[in-house]
Amino acid sequence: MIDLGISKLALIGAVALIVIGPEKLPKVARTVGALLGKAQRYVSDVKAEVNRSMELEELRKMKDGFQGAMNDAKSSVESAGKDFEDEWKDVTGNTPAAPVGVSSDDYGHIGSSYNSYVRPKKRWRAKRAAVPQWYKARSGQRSHIQSGAARVARFRPQINRISL
Repeated sequence: MIDLGISKLALIGAVALIVIGPEKLPKVARTVGALLGKAQRYVSDVKAEVNRSMELEELRKMKDGFQGAMNDAKSSVESAGKDFEDEWKDVTGNTPAAPVGVSSDDYGHIGSSYNSYVRPKKRWRAKRAAVPQWYKARSGQRSHIQSGAARVARFRPQINRISL
């Protein structure tokens, strides 16, 4: 890189003062400073973009490595499960026993009861969260919704008007 010391900068400033003149020198110095600032920002943006792309590429390589390891583990677990099922069939002569709580009609293949969705009973949230009315009344919970204007009107003090 260019080695600019104090003496070289002073020489450049003296030549610029002579060539440009003292009236235009501040404007030129501001313009040169602004251009140098823009150039530095551009260079830093390019460096940041290059660093980001390098990090992204490294992350992609790590992701591919993890996915490969995951696929290998999954295939080994599946093959071990199939081997176990085959050995179980050989030993018992039939399909594996169903887990507790699963009927034999619903059980077709190992793991099928875990993958199937069973719809919850109707209104289970309402029944689960139901609170008796006597408890609500005792604890001061509201049983009816009331608007803000109605609440203000309800609790507004009554003024006895005296007719004149």
